[in-house]
Amino acid sequence: MAHGGAAAFRLTVTVTVKVDADDDPLHKAKPLNPHTHQQHSIIATNHHGSSFSSSSSSSSQKTAPLSSPPPLPPPPISPAIHHHVPRPRIPPLPPRPLPQFAAPPPLLPPAPSLGHPATPLRPRPPLPLPALVPRRALPAAPVGPHPPRPRRVYDAVLVSNELDLLEIRLRELLPLVTRFLLLESNTTFTGRPKELLLARHLRDRFGFAADKIVYGMLPGDAAPGRDPFQVEARHRAAVTFLLRRSGIAPGDIVIMADADEIPRPETVELLRWCEAVPPVIHLEMMHYLYSFEFPAGYSSWRATAHVYHNRTRYRHSRQTDLILSDAGWHCSFCFRRIEDFIFKMTAYSHADRVRQRSFLDPERIQRIICRGEDLFDMLPEEYTFRDLVKKMGPIPKSGSAVHLPSYLIQNADRFRFLLPGGCMRSKD
Repeated sequence: MAHGGAAAFRLTVTVTVKVDADDDPLHKAKPLNPHTHQQHSIIATNHHGSSFSSSSSSSSQKTAPLSSPPPLPPPPISPAIHHHVPRPRIPPLPPRPLPQFAAPPPLLPPAPSLGHPATPLRPRPPLPLPALVPRRALPAAPVGPHPPRPRRVYDAVLVSNELDLLEIRLRELLPLVTRFLLLESNTTFTGRPKELLLARHLRDRFGFAADKIVYGMLPGDAAPGRDPFQVEARHRAAVTFLLRRSGIAPGDIVIMADADEIPRPETVELLRWCEAVPPVIHLEMMHYLYSFEFPAGYSSWRATAHVYHNRTRYRHSRQTDLILSDAGWHCSFCFRRIEDFIFKMTAYSHADRVRQRSFLDPERIQRIICRGEDLFDMLPEEYTFRDLVKKMGPIPKSGSAVHLPSYLIQNADRFRFLLPGGCMRSKD
């Protein structure tokens, strides 16, 4: 290189492509699009340090630079080629159901209860008890598989001062029950001294069932300040001891209920003959208040029936997920005398509900009994405000005596205070 540096020059080659009309299958005449010209620029270097530009065309003639041609009208559209074909309409898919998930457990435990008068709503509802037999569907005679002989039935009861209900219970179940295990104490759950009423009337009033009664007496602890629920648990443990020395054997049926929880005879007959009785089953009972004039619904479930084994213990709480529907009657505070109402209000485990001395006024108690109101002036114990509002106020009266214990109906004159229209109580 003589001049010590190379000068660049530009060589531009312009290629023009033309399509003949006969070669186009779609159009007879297709105009040339000026934007389809292809230009190629090449950078070269000469020996004199200067640059130059050169262009080449596919045509043999030398062409001048082209100016932009005027716009041409669009070509005619062939209806055979560009015909619009509508797309088929696809129906939308049905919406998929959302998966159902169980509610997550609460992050925090429920707040402690402040006491029933302040917080009538319970913190958490229990799991529902699936019914084993529909209401009013207990058969007159057991059907299906049954044992070769009926099971023996033992009825274990805690007794305080419910002698009228106890008599109705024993009369109703006497032909079906093998043994009645009756336990009483000389003190109440709150530590008050108590007369042994059952022991005093065993020979006269309950002499008809003397050969089937296994009686037990638990010496009480009259020390003040004891937790009444712990005392109650001690009484129920004593029933377990009484049960073991009653002659019961594995495979027998034992009913665990309070004196005011009376099983139906049809329930006991079913337990005796049905082979598929679960090991433990709750007994749902119609709940009554003060008498059979005030039905409060099927809210009683604590009574149970067990197929006995060596580890069976007497309990009065939830023990299984099965319940036998319409299995009996639960008559709370169903006493003959006003004095008996006052005694139980101060003797049982919930005696703390007597917040005022005026609650024990006999005239007030008599007025509440006839109206179906609450003895302790409390709101109903429910799990939702809807259920609470439904049960506020007095219990609606019932004038029916259908499906009541037969012995009660046959002796209506003696037990007038338990039937509709007999709310007046004796004061002596």
